[in-house]
Amino acid sequence: MPLNKDLMYPSFTEERRRHKKKRLVQSPNSYFMDVKCMGCYRITTIFSHSQIVVPCPGCSAVLCMPRGGKCRLTAGCSFRKKYS
Repeated sequence: MPLNKDLMYPSFTEERRRHKKKRLVQSPNSYFMDVKCMGCYRITTIFSHSQIVVPCPGCSAVLCMPRGGKCRLTAGCSFRKKYS
């Protein structure tokens, strides 16, 4: 009786759904990101699971709010993940 899914090579979406310690190659769910302020267009580096309110250093606008897990960005802010 053949298996319906390949246990040796799971799909990327299936692997991302698993707990971070039960993946084939352990990797964290968190990351750093560059956030651009909507008012002064200054770029700030923020942790994805930040536990404090992060203000913009240029104009003091709130960039993100904590939510228990990942932080919620303010409407109008754009971001990109940092990979290095």
